[in-house]
Amino acid sequence: MTDAAPRLRTLDAVRGVAVMGILLLNINGLAMPDYAEIDPSHYGGATGANWWVWAIAYAVGDGKMRGLFTMMFGASTVLIAERAVANDESPVRVHYARMATLIVFGMVHAYLIWAGDILVLYALTGMIAFVGWRAKPRVLLLIGIALLGLKAADGLSAWYHLDSGRVAAARGADYAQAADWRAFERATAPSPDAAAKEVAAYRGSYADALKSRTETAIFFQTVINRIAFVDTLALMLIGMALFRWGFFSGAWSRRAYWLAAASVPVLWTCYIPLVDWLSATRWSPLTMTATEAIQLTVLRPLLSLGYAALVILFVRSGRVAWLADRLAATGRMAFSNYLGTSIVLTLFFNGYGFGWYGYLQRWQCLIVVAAMWAVMLAWSEPWLDRFAYGPFEWLWRSAARFKLQPFRRRQEIANASQ
Repeated sequence: MTDAAPRLRTLDAVRGVAVMGILLLNINGLAMPDYAEIDPSHYGGATGANWWVWAIAYAVGDGKMRGLFTMMFGASTVLIAERAVANDESPVRVHYARMATLIVFGMVHAYLIWAGDILVLYALTGMIAFVGWRAKPRVLLLIGIALLGLKAADGLSAWYHLDSGRVAAARGADYAQAADWRAFERATAPSPDAAAKEVAAYRGSYADALKSRTETAIFFQTVINRIAFVDTLALMLIGMALFRWGFFSGAWSRRAYWLAAASVPVLWTCYIPLVDWLSATRWSPLTMTATEAIQLTVLRPLLSLGYAALVILFVRSGRVAWLADRLAATGRMAFSNYLGTSIVLTLFFNGYGFGWYGYLQRWQCLIVVAAMWAVMLAWSEPWLDRFAYGPFEWLWRSAARFKLQPFRRRQEIANASQ
């Protein structure tokens, strides 16, 4: 796909890498019980090759690709609003129609396909982030950084409070901090038979999977999404600012992108003590309270930007142009690739499909990831050679505009020329 405007090609390629990279972590929630995604000792293996897969995925991928995807969502919000203005449309109507229909897609995805949905969170957060789409980039960036700072401070203060309560409880003390610690232990400790129940449900019928999926989806939407809201909003605002500044369109100097890219290996080394701490404490929820505050609000945004810089440098270099084209096509169809991956892999893993749920070790799941990456890269460009949008992009656009949109490329070209 070489007909896209150059400023969009880098944006699409970054989005393509992000939607592919998200699968590195999502595969655990698709292939095995949910808690295994954060605690490898829960299921899937936590020793030998499995430990290394967890450690590398945690340092390299955990949250970073989702962070990048979130920034891309913010960038796309501004891009679509600007296009609406250029087409004499109301950016407010266009945006909120898109977000309203995205909630519908997200609810269907979460309850009928896979509970680990991010679309509902993105839609609700996007409704709030849009308020600042015309704000100065500096203001958006400062608000985003402030929100991340508040999130980090809240997480670290919670860890200190709970750790003090743990010490107090160990000494037999009986006051508020000790009580908070005991309540935290009860709330975060997974049930001993939780993994077995999930395995039985997802190896069973669709009705069995639906019951378990519904429980998980409700928990995600009422608890996890509420926790993730602040940093999601922060990253969307930062993505909006960076788009306005031309970062994602490749408008910055080569030196600036290289400086951002050079931070990647340095930031990876910052994960070594976090990996050691988590492993030494057997992935204790208390340890996770501190490590998540550090990595999600400080290390993740910087690494996400470093990855984006690497992709932009690659696209701008003109080397391996066919791969850059494939990545850009994958990004243009990010919505279809995201939902399509859930559909394909739930059929592969669940009992109403091929029934591989819970059988693969952590390292073996990487084979499935590589296969899905190959599929995304293989089908996206040929599809867009024939059609104006990915299948789910077309459905989303049609639903948001209350009118069937042109689907085949020649139909879109003909309509545009009239």
